[in-house]
Amino acid sequence: MADRQYELVYILPPDTTEQQVADLHEQVGQVVSRMHGQIEKNENWGRRRLAYEIGHHKEGVYVLDVINGSGELMKELDRRLKVMDQVIRHMVVRVDEEKKVIDRTRTKRQSESERRRVKRGLPPQRQPGEGRSQMDMDDDDDRFDAGEV
Repeated sequence: MADRQYELVYILPPDTTEQQVADLHEQVGQVVSRMHGQIEKNENWGRRRLAYEIGHHKEGVYVLDVINGSGELMKELDRRLKVMDQVIRHMVVRVDEEKKVIDRTRTKRQSESERRRVKRGLPPQRQPGEGRSQMDMDDDDDRFDAGEV
Protein backbone atom coordinates (compact mmCIF):
# COMPACT_ATOMS: atom_id res chain seq x y z
CA MET A 1 0.00 0.00 0.00
CA ALA A 2 1.25 3.49 -0.78
CA ASP A 3 2.46 5.75 1.98
CA ARG A 4 0.07 8.40 3.14
CA GLN A 5 0.73 11.72 4.78
CA TYR A 6 -0.39 12.36 8.35
CA GLU A 7 -0.12 15.24 10.78
CA LEU A 8 0.57 14.26 14.38
CA VAL A 9 0.05 16.95 17.01
CA TYR A 10 0.78 16.21 20.64
CA ILE A 11 0.59 18.36 23.76
CA LEU A 12 3.09 18.06 26.59
CA PRO A 13 2.90 19.57 30.09
CA PRO A 14 3.96 23.26 30.30
CA ASP A 15 6.99 22.50 32.49
CA THR A 16 8.50 20.21 29.82
CA THR A 17 12.11 21.12 28.94
CA GLU A 18 13.52 21.32 25.41
CA GLN A 19 15.55 18.18 26.14
CA GLN A 20 12.42 16.23 27.07
CA VAL A 21 10.71 17.41 23.88
CA ALA A 22 13.75 16.30 21.87
CA ASP A 23 13.78 12.90 23.63
CA LEU A 24 10.10 12.33 22.87
CA HIS A 25 10.67 13.37 19.25
CA GLU A 26 13.54 10.88 19.09
CA GLN A 27 11.24 8.11 20.38
CA VAL A 28 8.64 8.98 17.74
CA GLY A 29 11.40 9.05 15.10
CA GLN A 30 12.60 5.58 16.11
CA VAL A 31 9.10 4.12 15.77
CA VAL A 32 8.63 5.83 12.40
CA SER A 33 11.95 4.60 11.01
CA ARG A 34 11.43 1.06 12.36
CA MET A 35 8.11 0.85 10.52
CA HIS A 36 9.56 2.28 7.27
CA GLY A 37 8.04 5.72 7.56
CA GLN A 38 9.56 9.17 7.27
CA ILE A 39 9.20 12.37 9.28
CA GLU A 40 8.86 15.14 6.73
CA LYS A 41 8.61 18.07 9.13
CA ASN A 42 8.83 18.73 12.86
CA GLU A 43 7.65 21.98 14.42
CA ASN A 44 7.74 22.87 18.09
CA TRP A 45 4.94 25.42 18.48
CA GLY A 46 6.00 26.16 22.03
CA ARG A 47 3.96 26.86 25.11
CA ARG A 48 0.35 27.82 24.44
CA ARG A 49 -2.85 28.18 26.39
CA LEU A 50 -5.20 25.20 26.08
CA ALA A 51 -8.75 25.75 24.86
CA TYR A 52 -9.99 24.03 28.01
CA GLU A 53 -8.36 22.63 31.09
CA ILE A 54 -7.05 19.07 30.71
CA GLY A 55 -6.42 17.47 34.06
CA HIS A 56 -4.90 20.32 36.03
CA HIS A 57 -3.12 21.84 33.01
CA LYS A 58 -4.18 25.19 31.56
CA GLU A 59 -1.18 25.45 29.21
CA GLY A 60 0.87 22.99 27.22
CA VAL A 61 3.78 22.63 24.81
CA TYR A 62 2.46 21.85 21.32
CA VAL A 63 4.52 19.81 18.83
CA LEU A 64 3.59 19.05 15.20
CA ASP A 65 5.07 16.21 13.14
CA VAL A 66 4.23 15.63 9.48
CA ILE A 67 4.77 11.92 8.83
CA ASN A 68 4.72 9.87 5.63
CA GLY A 69 3.87 6.26 6.37
CA SER A 70 1.31 3.50 6.52
CA GLY A 71 -1.82 3.19 8.60
CA GLU A 72 -0.14 0.50 10.69
CA LEU A 73 2.58 2.99 11.62
CA MET A 74 0.00 5.50 12.80
CA LYS A 75 -1.84 2.83 14.81
CA GLU A 76 1.42 1.96 16.54
CA LEU A 77 2.22 5.63 17.25
CA ASP A 78 -1.29 6.18 18.56
CA ARG A 79 -0.99 3.17 20.85
CA ARG A 80 2.38 4.33 22.21
CA LEU A 81 1.34 7.94 22.75
CA LYS A 82 -1.76 6.82 24.67
CA VAL A 83 0.36 5.09 27.33
CA MET A 84 3.00 7.84 27.67
CA ASP A 85 2.61 9.91 30.83
CA GLN A 86 4.46 12.82 29.20
CA VAL A 87 1.74 13.34 26.58
CA ILE A 88 -1.39 15.21 27.73
CA ARG A 89 -3.24 14.83 24.39
CA HIS A 90 -2.43 13.82 20.84
CA MET A 91 -4.23 13.78 17.51
CA VAL A 92 -3.45 12.13 14.18
CA VAL A 93 -5.02 13.50 10.99
CA ARG A 94 -4.60 12.17 7.46
CA VAL A 95 -3.93 15.10 5.14
CA ASP A 96 -3.06 13.56 1.78
CA GLU A 97 -6.72 13.32 0.70
CA GLU A 98 -7.17 17.05 1.27
CA LYS A 99 -4.11 17.77 -0.85
CA LYS A 100 -5.45 15.58 -3.65
CA VAL A 101 -8.76 17.47 -3.64
CA ILE A 102 -6.94 20.82 -3.67
CA ASP A 103 -4.71 19.72 -6.57
CA ARG A 104 -7.68 18.35 -8.50
CA THR A 105 -9.61 21.61 -8.02
CA ARG A 106 -6.59 23.70 -9.02
CA THR A 107 -6.01 21.74 -12.23
CA LYS A 108 -9.73 21.86 -13.09
CA ARG A 109 -9.81 25.65 -12.65
CA GLN A 110 -6.61 26.03 -14.68
CA SER A 111 -7.94 23.91 -17.56
CA GLU A 112 -11.26 25.81 -17.55
CA SER A 113 -9.40 29.11 -17.63
CA GLU A 114 -7.22 27.92 -20.52
CA ARG A 115 -10.29 26.66 -22.41
CA ARG A 116 -12.08 30.01 -22.02
CA ARG A 117 -8.97 31.93 -23.10
CA VAL A 118 -8.54 29.81 -26.25
CA LYS A 119 -12.26 30.24 -27.05
CA ARG A 120 -11.78 34.04 -26.92
CA GLY A 121 -8.75 33.77 -29.23
CA LEU A 122 -6.11 34.34 -26.55
CA PRO A 123 -3.11 32.14 -25.76
CA PRO A 124 -3.89 29.50 -23.09
CA GLN A 125 -1.44 30.93 -20.55
CA ARG A 126 -1.43 34.49 -19.25
CA GLN A 127 1.35 36.60 -20.70
CA PRO A 128 3.54 38.91 -18.58
CA GLY A 129 1.96 42.35 -18.30
CA GLU A 130 -1.49 41.07 -19.21
CA GLY A 131 -4.33 42.03 -16.93
CA ARG A 132 -4.03 43.79 -13.60
CA SER A 133 -0.79 43.33 -11.72
CA GLN A 134 -0.73 42.51 -8.01
CA MET A 135 0.61 46.01 -7.20
CA ASP A 136 -2.32 47.63 -9.01
CA MET A 137 -4.74 45.53 -7.02
CA ASP A 138 -3.12 46.60 -3.74
CA ASP A 139 -3.31 50.29 -4.69
CA ASP A 140 -7.02 50.14 -5.58
CA ASP A 141 -8.06 48.48 -2.31
CA ASP A 142 -8.66 51.36 0.11
CA ARG A 143 -11.18 49.62 2.36
CA PHE A 144 -8.76 49.52 5.28
CA ASP A 145 -7.16 52.93 4.85
CA ALA A 146 -7.66 55.39 7.67
CA GLY A 147 -10.32 57.95 6.92
CA GLU A 148 -8.81 61.24 5.84
CA VAL A 149 -10.23 64.35 7.44
